[in-house]
Amino acid sequence: MSNQKPQIIHLPKFLDLRGNLSFFETDNQIPFPIKRTYLIYDVPGGETRGGHAFKEQKEFIVALSGSFDVEVSYQNGDKEVFSLNRSYFGLYIPNLLWRQMQNFSTNSVCLVASSTLFQPEDYIRDFSEFTLNF
Repeated sequence: MSNQKPQIIHLPKFLDLRGNLSFFETDNQIPFPIKRTYLIYDVPGGETRGGHAFKEQKEFIVALSGSFDVEVSYQNGDKEVFSLNRSYFGLYIPNLLWRQMQNFSTNSVCLVASSTLFQPEDYIRDFSEFTLNF
């Protein structure tokens, strides 16, 4: 079982009249080496993404544009909701936590940095299995 909790991480923010700049780096802002990144975008109104947990994978999620909520469920039934709406902070989610993204605004773009390559066997897709076995 994961003993870590999700946390909002504020990214460096450099203000400039030409446009602002933020970044994240392994070991400085996020606590894992990045093995994969992917984008979620063009989510139709009312749809959700996620709805699973990972045995090993950790994630860092950033709203590059727009906004959405990330609902995190713990094995004991507790839940937390994190609203992401600024590109200069992101959400670190340790492994063994159920996550679901919802309430996507129009034209929102979600960037996810992962600690592992895509591995179908790492996914826990059944909530009952998640609450009973992990």
